[in-house]
Amino acid sequence: MKWNEIKVETASESVEAVANILMEAGASGVEIEDSKDVENYSTDGFGEIIETEMITSLKEGAYVKAYFPETIFVPEILPTIRERVNKLPDYGLPLGKNEVKVTEVAEKDWATAWKKYYHPVRISRYLTIKPSWEEYQTTDPKEEVITLDPGMAFGTGTHPTTLLTLQALETVLRGNETVIDVGTGSGVLSIAASFLGAKEVEAYDLDDVAVKAAKENIALNPSAKNIQVKANNLLADVEKKADVIVANILADIIIEMLPDAWRLLKPNGTFIVSGIIEAKKQVVIDAMQAQGFIIDQTFQQKDWYALTFKKVEE
Repeated sequence: MKWNEIKVETASESVEAVANILMEAGASGVEIEDSKDVENYSTDGFGEIIETEMITSLKEGAYVKAYFPETIFVPEILPTIRERVNKLPDYGLPLGKNEVKVTEVAEKDWATAWKKYYHPVRISRYLTIKPSWEEYQTTDPKEEVITLDPGMAFGTGTHPTTLLTLQALETVLRGNETVIDVGTGSGVLSIAASFLGAKEVEAYDLDDVAVKAAKENIALNPSAKNIQVKANNLLADVEKKADVIVANILADIIIEMLPDAWRLLKPNGTFIVSGIIEAKKQVVIDAMQAQGFIIDQTFQQKDWYALTFKKVEE
């Protein structure tokens, strides 16, 4: 079977948004090559993570490649893809080179090629992420190993926004908390919260594909038995109170959900937000403070930020 590859050259900060646009256009899978992966891995401080021949040769920016079956008429969907990508600056995301190319490829050339980039990664003091198809034996009794099978639709858990969120969770959770994960995607944050001692975790995503993927990944981690995954639009109509709410999504979406987050957080609860670029950092802080939140901690990697806020009621 032949497939059409749409390759978008964009800024590193925009890869997740571009990937989402392509998936919503009907892609069967995406592959990301990001120049910043080299910088991130070489400065993590956890030793050598991936082999150098597996790192992209890009000097700057990133490629997001999406694969569409022959049954989808690419000339029909391409204008919509271009239009949506061109609107990313409206959300504070840079376009980079913003070049789009279409080529025809054979299925065998892409269906499993992405796996060669994915290996066990120690991403924080206690957390390691490993792919489901690789064996990994820990020698550290305190290390928690999260098994993921991201498939072609979701990231591997090693993007800076995810790393920062996991590090924030590790800092915030002390055990026995109720956690809400908004926009769960692969489910990695929910699994981590469970492993870090959360009493119960509720994970929400608007995308049915994400809900299915999260459930499958949770099943790969038998110890994470206290997670409920549901399709939902952010926090709309959610009634369960939480000690911690975590959201790794676009800054504008975070701001949109602030009233619901305030409503659902228990007194002295923590709101962890990530996916925030430098240009949006102060905008998010100002909106949080206007809602009543008090900034607590800041986590940074390159141009990405994760922030934690406390709900302190007088």
